[in-house]
Amino acid sequence: MENLVPFTSIDLGKVTSHRSGEIKFGEKMLTIPKDVDTIQFLNECKAKFVLFGIPEDIGVRANAGRPGAASAWESAIKSIANIQHNRFCKGSQLLILGSLDVKEELKQSENLNFHDVDDRKKFSILVEKLDKEVSHIIFTIVKAGKIPIIIGGGHNNAYGNIKGTALAKGKPINAINLDAHSDFRILEGRHSGNGFSYSFDEGFLKKYFIFGLHESYTSKNVLLRLKDLEGRVRFNTYDEISIRKVKNFEQELNQALSFIKNDCFGIEIDLDSIPNIASSAMTPSGFSVEQARQLIHHFGQHPNASYLHICEGAPDLCDEKNPQMIGKLMGYLITDFIKAKNILTE
Repeated sequence: MENLVPFTSIDLGKVTSHRSGEIKFGEKMLTIPKDVDTIQFLNECKAKFVLFGIPEDIGVRANAGRPGAASAWESAIKSIANIQHNRFCKGSQLLILGSLDVKEELKQSENLNFHDVDDRKKFSILVEKLDKEVSHIIFTIVKAGKIPIIIGGGHNNAYGNIKGTALAKGKPINAINLDAHSDFRILEGRHSGNGFSYSFDEGFLKKYFIFGLHESYTSKNVLLRLKDLEGRVRFNTYDEISIRKVKNFEQELNQALSFIKNDCFGIEIDLDSIPNIASSAMTPSGFSVEQARQLIHHFGQHPNASYLHICEGAPDLCDEKNPQMIGKLMGYLITDFIKAKNILTE
């Protein structure tokens, strides 16, 4: 994994705030020791979960979105390191692998303009490079018998998560996506809006459930395609659950789980589905933080839940007075997932 930027024990010490009488995650989480083979350590360490960051917003910009998601990894790791290690959730269950080295790709994308046709092709090529790296790293984590927790970056990285997990499992996987958008757009070159359609078309994604689609931001063409694929792709909308109330949130959680639970599945969380969370497509209306946490708990309890991906959060777009809020939210979502998975072994 030559394109991985390792997160060292020294890095961990720098972001952990020590306090007398307390034990923080940062004091207990594992890192890859220096001069130790990464893959061997992955296979042999006792941590069940592996934290991996993708600090980029190239896929977002390739989809005409606002940049800012590249800073989510740094924000998340600072918050996670300062969660309390206690009987409810233990930092020692988590190995911080590190982050993808995207410096060169970010540099190459710096002056690209989405509105230029040639630049859009260049964007797509860069996203495809990210796809290869992400899928390889996720494959390696899953093959080692660990559960990846991925901090994006754009939702373009769903493709690499799905492909890597499917290759490690030796068969296509399913996915649940809490999202205001389908990210099932046409195969027009890779970007953050078509990670699921590409993985579906290439045979890595078997069944796909979109939870909480926003009716006003889904095109007619996408809705027609979803209808044609109803046997393998299903959705509900935020509007019918929370506005018209013709569907019940808890019942929909059960319906969605029934649809995907017979095979390994990934849990995808797009933070643009939660109101007033700084993201490339920030929304004033959507499911609450508590509902997002409940969804992660509901799906994370199932033995076939194979990874968690949190994406599109953009700390760079946050209120200057509270820049840490995205990282703190991610910390809640990650510990909810870990606690849910631990229920299986209690």
